[in-house]
This record gives sequence, structure tokens and C-alpha cells, in this order.
Amino acid sequence: MTMISVLTIALWIVAALAALPLAVFTLEMLLGLWPSRTHNIATAPNPSVAVLMPAHNEASGIANTLAKLKAAAPADTRVVVVADNCSDDTAKIARDCGVEVIERSHETERGKGYALAFGRDHLAQQASPPEVVIVLDSDCELHGGSVEALAAEAQTRAVPVQAVNLISGDLTAPPMVQVSSFAMVVKNLFRSRGMQRLGGAALLTGTGMAFPWAIFSKAKLATGNIVEDLGLGIELTRTGKPPRLIGHAHVRSAPADMRDALTQRTRWEHGFLQTVRTHALPTFLGGIRRFSLAEILLGLHLMVPPLALLVMLSGLVFAALSCAAWLTAIIGPAALLGGVLSTALVLILIGWIVNGREFLSGGALLRMPLYVLWKIPVYLGFLKGPEANWKRTERRP
Repeated sequence: MTMISVLTIALWIVAALAALPLAVFTLEMLLGLWPSRTHNIATAPNPSVAVLMPAHNEASGIANTLAKLKAAAPADTRVVVVADNCSDDTAKIARDCGVEVIERSHETERGKGYALAFGRDHLAQQASPPEVVIVLDSDCELHGGSVEALAAEAQTRAVPVQAVNLISGDLTAPPMVQVSSFAMVVKNLFRSRGMQRLGGAALLTGTGMAFPWAIFSKAKLATGNIVEDLGLGIELTRTGKPPRLIGHAHVRSAPADMRDALTQRTRWEHGFLQTVRTHALPTFLGGIRRFSLAEILLGLHLMVPPLALLVMLSGLVFAALSCAAWLTAIIGPAALLGGVLSTALVLILIGWIVNGREFLSGGALLRMPLYVLWKIPVYLGFLKGPEANWKRTERRP
């Protein structure tokens, strides 16, 4: 085999490895861009519902959250706030709002997973536990009709279900915050909807997710994982209960300012990358062994880096392949990767036109390359050591 042949094979392998996550992203986007058809809420007996709300030092906003929840939910919805390791008046304010409050304090076991497990144990002690449990973060708002939609779908399908979880559009926010909000549209709406349409599982996103009691009562909740929702979704998919995205249920949170948004993205993306490192390949291979399409697709989904990192790495590999093509006249690998990367970027632009202009202004869209640079410290930080602690994110009004 000649040196040119070896070089050609090596370049094609590099192009294929770089193109695979881009191809998965492109397919998910292509299928997820199409709007959902008008949907009738699943017919089911009216299940009893408890909204479980973990809260850590949320005194400044929890009254507003609870007021909006009461306005959006049926009158008989049970609301349980878990005041977790609070050093402020979160518990008192929540009680004054007329909801059920339990308090938890632990020196070392800190994080949302432990708070949810504590709340579940409280619900299990009741004579009649709720038929459906909805998890809602204490800084989030469920839109009207979403509680009913989530409860009915979870009860009828007997699987976990997820509302469309987005950050509320704020075109007055700094451009990097707007791009970050749009990135959530890409991940939590387009890609999740696309993966489900392929026959895979939707992603659990930590808030606006509902579980039948039979599943919630046995779920592995008490962990210190800072992306416990992602880990839980993987575990449930492996056990044959892949979550479903419910397009007619919506949950929103307010955007953070730039510094807080970067802190939040650091926590999310470090947790995601850590989960990918330990679960992506086992999930994919496990799906092949069990002939589980949902697991195979979830494994492939996990192999796709976060949007900024995906574009950054793909662009660097394309530049390297282009230099190789100029030096050796082997243009096929660069052409392959360039074609897939161009298609992905076009689909992102279409996504902005279809659903993104509420979250991202045209001016901020032009600054997306700066967003990629803004995220470099996040990825360098992961190489030094992943973020392992949950941190409360301050929100814009």
C-alpha cells in the first residue's frame, strides 16, 4: 500500500468520524423542524396529580411561581414544595401561599435528585399516593392546560412525558444570552421532536416532566448527578420506558444574565459531557444487543456534542481537511464534511426562521460565531475538571 493510499484512508476516516455526529444532528433537525399536528389530549380518567417542586433559597421568586402555577393548574392539583437546604424564607413564603411544604437539610447529600427522592418518600407515606407526579422547578412556569395534558398522557401511555422546555424569549437580553436561549430551542424542541419521530426517546429536561406513580416510585432519584434528568431518561429508556415529548404542553423559565447564563451552561454541558463519556457507547451497544431502536437512537444522540462545541470541532476538522486537500489534491473527505456541515448550518437557519425569532434577534444571530468563542472557557474548564456541584442560577425579571 502506497503512502498516498494510507493518507487517503486516514483522511476519509477522520472525515467520517467528524461527519457522524453532524449527520445525526442534521437528521434530528430535519425531522424536528416540521410543526406538530393539532393534537387532542389523550382520553383518560382524570388522574390525581401532585406537582413536586424542589426549591433551594428561592424566597425572592417562589411566591410568583406558585401564583402562576395555581392559575394554570386545575383546582384539585396537589402542590408539594421541598425546601431543600434553604437558608432563607423559602419554606415560610411557600406555606403562606397555601401549598404543602416539607423541609430537608443534609450536610453532604445536596442536589435536586436528593430533594426529589425526599419529596417522593413524603408522597409515598400518604394513604393514596398521586397517580401522576409532575416535577416543576421553582423558577419555571407551566402554560395553561399543560398540567392536564401531561397528566393525561402519562397516565394513558404509562411512560414518562416531557413538556417542551424553553427559556422565555427576551430580545432585550445580551446577544450571548439570546443565542443560548435559541440553542435550547434547537436541543429541547427540534432535536428532541426529531429523535422521537425517528422512533427514539425524547429527552427529560428536569422541569415540566411527568411520571406515572408506578414509575416514579421506583426511579433512581437520590443521586448527586448535576444532570439527573438526563441520567434518569437514559435509565428509563434502557428499561423499556422511553420518555415522550408532549408538544402541546409547555414550560418556560426566565433567561439569566450573561455571567449567570455562562455558569448555568457550564453546569449543564459539563454534566452532559460527563454523561456522554460514561453512557453514550454503552447505551448504543446495549440497544444493538437488545434490538432496541430507542436505545440505539439515544446512544447516537448522546454522541452529538452541544451545539457550540459541535460547530467548533466540525469547523476545525473541516479546515484541517481543506488544508490537506490543497496540499495533496485529496478533496473527497473535505467535500463530505463540508457538505454535511453546510446542511446543518442551513437547518439551524431554517429553525431560526420557523421558531427562533422570538428568542433570537437578527443582530444577535449574526453574533453566533462570538457565542462559540464565548463557550471556549466552558470546554477548557471541562478538561481541567468537570463542574460537580449544583449552583442556583439567578434569573432576569
